[in-house]
Amino acid sequence: MIIDTLKNADKYSGLHPLFAKAFDYISQKDLVNLEEGKFEIAEGLKLIVSNGNGKTKETSLEKFECHDANIDIQICVNGLETIAWKPREKCVIPNGAYNPEKDVRFFKDEPDMSFQLTNNQFAIFYPEDVHAPMIGNGEIKKLIFKVKI
Repeated sequence: MIIDTLKNADKYSGLHPLFAKAFDYISQKDLVNLEEGKFEIAEGLKLIVSNGNGKTKETSLEKFECHDANIDIQICVNGLETIAWKPREKCVIPNGAYNPEKDVRFFKDEPDMSFQLTNNQFAIFYPEDVHAPMIGNGEIKKLIFKVKI
């Protein structure tokens, strides 16, 4: 997992060929005014723009998730978002089977820690990062890039 601000995004462009495309894409956009929806940016790179109310920790942990085939770049555009996290190797209580169509696997484990993102901060979640986003009060606008491994 990586946590940083968009100001430092260039430092991470070399970690995956599609990271540079993702960060370049958003550098050319007015993030606050991006419309909600799902967008294909390049082969292997999708963008989800969402705007919604924060959830309770308990509600978010119902979908304590990780992915096998994608890396998430989650960017908080506006609001204050708390995200719960735990390394996958420590998760031992599955919550259903892996869904290959949605590339998601859920766990019932308790997180090891939580952290907050606010305007123009991001987190990168690799397959080994189990996470529960959107914890908070009020409206949260965020971008989620799905980066094919």
